[in-house]
Amino acid sequence: MKEERLPAAFTTAMKEMLGQEADAFLHSYNMARTQGLRLNSLKAAPGSGPAAHAISLFGLTPVPWCPTGYYYEDPARPGRHPYHSAGLYYIQEPSAMSAAELLAPLPGETVLDLAAAPGGKTTHLASLMQGQGLLVSNEIHPERAKILAENVERLGISNALVTSSSPGELSRRFPEVFDRIMLDAPCSGEGMFRKDPDAVSEWSPEHVKMCAERQWDILQDAYLMLKPGGTMAYSTCTFNRQENEETLARFTAAYPDMQLITQKRLWPHLEKGEGHFVALLRKAASEESGSPRSKRNDGRGKNGPRLMSSVRDAYQQFMDWAAAELPGFTGQGVPLLFGESLYLLPDSFNERLHTGLLEGLKVPRAGLHIAHLKKNRIEPAHALAMALKPEQAARSFDLAADSMDIQAWLRGESLPVPPELHGWTLVTVDGLPVSWGKASSGQLKNHLPKGLRILKAHLDGGLGN
Repeated sequence: MKEERLPAAFTTAMKEMLGQEADAFLHSYNMARTQGLRLNSLKAAPGSGPAAHAISLFGLTPVPWCPTGYYYEDPARPGRHPYHSAGLYYIQEPSAMSAAELLAPLPGETVLDLAAAPGGKTTHLASLMQGQGLLVSNEIHPERAKILAENVERLGISNALVTSSSPGELSRRFPEVFDRIMLDAPCSGEGMFRKDPDAVSEWSPEHVKMCAERQWDILQDAYLMLKPGGTMAYSTCTFNRQENEETLARFTAAYPDMQLITQKRLWPHLEKGEGHFVALLRKAASEESGSPRSKRNDGRGKNGPRLMSSVRDAYQQFMDWAAAELPGFTGQGVPLLFGESLYLLPDSFNERLHTGLLEGLKVPRAGLHIAHLKKNRIEPAHALAMALKPEQAARSFDLAADSMDIQAWLRGESLPVPPELHGWTLVTVDGLPVSWGKASSGQLKNHLPKGLRILKAHLDGGLGN
């Protein structure tokens, strides 16, 4: 994106906003876009073998505001490396990493990512939560929700519930439930201009005004879902005050129990990144909140619905299978059955919620997908493979990241294996799970889902926000 191609109204507005800094800001649009990735601590500890190898292999340099964030430069192609398929990292624009770091969720908390696709902030939050607690990740658009669910699966996240609903529908079901809320609000995308030409053509003063009104509506629903004493991060990838400071001023004036703790901007002419705005707000801890809209009703019966016998039987069937095939898998959680698919929600789901609240709600991923129930047999789900450690499986088969075998496997091919290897096998690359295989008669049959084979598994996820 060249400076002269920017909308005239945008250029005028930024000159009025930035004054003498405007020339440096506008000149930043002549520079190449910034590229980054964030290592996934659910897969590998910082400094571990695969993580250290990725840093060296791609020439990564640290992002100052995110301990697990790194810049990479062309011609590095981390999205096409087997480590991407294994969920070792998420391709993410570096400025966008600031939002989850500011919200800073703790393990064991109940957290909502209200506008979550394609999954950059959700996967970041999950990493900070260390697999403990409950993360609800919502995306209203079904196709984008599908991409979100795929990224949750690839990064091995076991404690996320992916929903596809309007903020209003969620606020009716989950009033004052969440310890922390991430609202990466839909915006006019001024920080996307360098990497997305469509964002330039879609921009107009009228579009900015429309986005600000939509943000106002979503903020009110977020308020209803934030528990007293909870914190909320509000972020955008746009620069104008109307969608940022002015929207928050309107919000805190209407809801006086919401306190603005801090806000910051990352400018592309001052920092190495595309730019971002993020603010942290806290809701007063008092039982009586400051808005007439805050009527409390948690929607629960005293005990919630009983576990249906069909779900209980399916779960027992899986656990009987896991006793032999997954000796290191505890199986703790709340089982749910959708047709042939068995899921496991984290135990913390029942601390504030119950499964009846999910009835009638579009749920692309109801926690960790653990199995497909076939006639008289269990077929382990791909998501389960991605969430495991090799030592939890009875059998694993490791492939080197630089080998021809891993390339063949990611294309969906079977591989020769020692004849003594028999049964469901966790296939790994440098110790990182990539899928299930099933060994028999010296052959390892490939169970990598067809939709994830070769190039699709290696493409960068979404726009990386």
